[in-house]
Amino acid sequence: MEAVSRRSLELPVAGTPAADPDSARLHQLGYKQELKRGLSVLSNFALSFSIIAVMMGVTTTYNTGLRYGGPASMTLGWLVVAALNGCVALSMAEICSAYPTSGGLYYWSAKLAGKEWAPLASWVTGWFNIVGQWAGTTSVDFSLAQLVQVIILLGTGGRNGGGYMASKYVVLAIYGAILVTHGLVNSLPIQWLAWFGHLGAFWNAAGIFVLVILIPAVAKERASLEFIFTHLNTDNGMGIHHKAYILAIGLLMSQYSLIGYDASAHMTEETKNADRSGPTGLVTAVALSSAFGWVFLVALTSLMTEDIPSLLDPGNDAGGYAVAQALHSAFRRRYGSGAGALLCLGIVAVTTFLCGSACVTSNSRMGYAFSRDGAMPFSRFWYRVNKQEVPSNVVWLSVSVAFVMALTSLGSQVAFQAMLSVATVGAYIAYGLPIFFRVTTARRSFVPGPFHLGKYGLLVGWVAVTWVALVTVLFSLPVAYPVAEDNFNYTPVFVGGVLLLSVASWVLHARFWFQGPITNVDL
Repeated sequence: MEAVSRRSLELPVAGTPAADPDSARLHQLGYKQELKRGLSVLSNFALSFSIIAVMMGVTTTYNTGLRYGGPASMTLGWLVVAALNGCVALSMAEICSAYPTSGGLYYWSAKLAGKEWAPLASWVTGWFNIVGQWAGTTSVDFSLAQLVQVIILLGTGGRNGGGYMASKYVVLAIYGAILVTHGLVNSLPIQWLAWFGHLGAFWNAAGIFVLVILIPAVAKERASLEFIFTHLNTDNGMGIHHKAYILAIGLLMSQYSLIGYDASAHMTEETKNADRSGPTGLVTAVALSSAFGWVFLVALTSLMTEDIPSLLDPGNDAGGYAVAQALHSAFRRRYGSGAGALLCLGIVAVTTFLCGSACVTSNSRMGYAFSRDGAMPFSRFWYRVNKQEVPSNVVWLSVSVAFVMALTSLGSQVAFQAMLSVATVGAYIAYGLPIFFRVTTARRSFVPGPFHLGKYGLLVGWVAVTWVALVTVLFSLPVAYPVAEDNFNYTPVFVGGVLLLSVASWVLHARFWFQGPITNVDL
């Protein structure tokens, strides 16, 4: 890691001259206004809502929820996850209002951990945040490549009708093309990114609305309410039979579907009235996503009239993609053709594409801020903006790292599937660390911004920290018994690797020069 010869962050006094209140506040936090501040509260919300993209999250992880617990673990588990995840979002929003910078989580940790621990806290939080985001981009765009492959398979006759089943190399090529497209989109000026964010938010909401009405209308057979809310699937074929264990693993679907809202924090330096708009966008995105996602989940589950093992069977027409198989069967029963299912899957594919684009946007802003503070190798190269005031170098870094991460799919699909867990656990560890410091070391010193939780801040914060700790443990547990090479859960390996490497690099190198977020203004 290269050292950057700038002063460690001590906040300038209020009243530092700047063009507007947002720039003045950013100057107080130690930074120049270098990115274009052109986003409204609606645009800030739209980017987080696009990244959360519950229609994408639910669809692409539905197999996991169906296998581990089935309908009960998904429909009821969603409500549990939404409530506890809401505490995480509220706590993050409160801190975001106090410190509206692109660095977001790692900056918060530095300011809340106390002077002695600030550099290490910032370093570890930052690396968990950026690696979690890289894994998130990888999981979203690779899920899109797999969905495109399923659409092509069903469109050419299905697995049992001579349909085209793409090889893992073709899927990887599709994935690469998607990443390049997202890199090009994110090299555009911020006004275009705001437009894509608005489109993503609209498409996600409108798509859910259309599918929630269309699915029950098309289905000749629908699952009973008792099945949707109480049926617990223990026939997972993975050797796990303990109901509580099954339900715990099944929560991954809900938890993965509700991540990415730290984008609101990372976009605050480009958002007007950032100390209010950032937290408002964050909380609103999570609340609406939780509500829309549950309705969509219930509608999808009403289609699950076939036995669960057959929906998950790799030998079915959709190659084991349960949502695609259920949709295809429903349209075929009603109209004699599964063409309508392709339209539904196409709606999900567009949402996933827009989600992936927003992921790269958020990831690049985090990378820009982290390199601005000298924490990344070759920071001076990544910490550059182009003529459109966009950090294009780090955009392509995000795309490149995401492609390298997906190369694991060529060697082991099991290892690649752990990306879902890594994206979830890595993100939530980064979410949880500043909240932990807020309720411990900064319990009495924290000065809230315009958005705050008042006397409930500490209580909500402790609930959030406890949930993050529980999630980290749950998603690191074995997902099959007996444990073997082809079913090993690589999540603790990847997450432990990030922790080990970040701490080792700190001890061996970074502690000698990294002092936490650094100023780039003249005090």
